Amino acid sequence: MEINMYEQQKERSAFIPLLMLADESEAVVRSYLENGQLYTFSNAGETIGIMLLVELDSSTIEIKNMAVVASVRGQGIGRQMLEAVEIKVGNSGYRTILVGTSNSSIGNLIFYQKCGYRFESIKKDFFLAYPEPFYENGIRGLDMVMLKKELV
Repeated sequence: MEINMYEQQKERSAFIPLLMLADESEAVVRSYLENGQLYTFSNAGETIGIMLLVELDSSTIEIKNMAVVASVRGQGIGRQMLEAVEIKVGNSGYRTILVGTSNSSIGNLIFYQKCGYRFESIKKDFFLAYPEPFYENGIRGLDMVMLKKELV
């Protein structure tokens, strides 16, 4: 499967349903929706993934949101998306990529480590600010686990 990456210049609110695949709160998605660079990923004209990147400083960028549609999960699409973004931001001068996920997102924690990301820090009680509690894998999402990858 070949994926193509597009920087989105159109109305970002149209992408809220895709972004909510990775973030349980629409209010929170809306709070960062207009920041940074928004990319969609497609195969054969069908959107299969989305990623929002926000610059933290001149050498560090954060993946604020990354989602793959359910119908193509488990096929390596997420890894391909990360690889495409790592090349793009590396060529733009960034040296570090950060990504955060919930302590309850066991699959995400495994995925990012397999892609070369390492634990960086924990933002304790981060998800207590969300309007509604959420649970994954029988665990309440409370803390944001930050992972980091140094680009070569």
